[in-house]
Amino acid sequence: MIEVTFLTNGGKVVTAPENTNLLRLSLREKGGIPFKCGGGLCGTCKCLIEKGIENTDAVKPKERKHLTDAQLQQGYRMACQTFLNGSVSVSWLVRQP
Repeated sequence: MIEVTFLTNGGKVVTAPENTNLLRLSLREKGGIPFKCGGGLCGTCKCLIEKGIENTDAVKPKERKHLTDAQLQQGYRMACQTFLNGSVSVSWLVRQP
């Protein structure tokens, strides 16, 4: 099992099996990562892997449409496209309505 810490959601920690999709885990465990489409089209679920970026899978082509090379190097990913094979800590910007 891996641990995911949702830093923007008060540091909430949940456990999940390896190869878990980050957005689906956030939805299931009320992690709080924002989303609209869930399929890589809108970019709403952009988040920062603050710890454990090495525990994520390869960047997908859909992510490259929403994230710059600089953002990818900083550790940004799209939660809907990211699968986890180890523990991570993740944060995101809270959008104001």
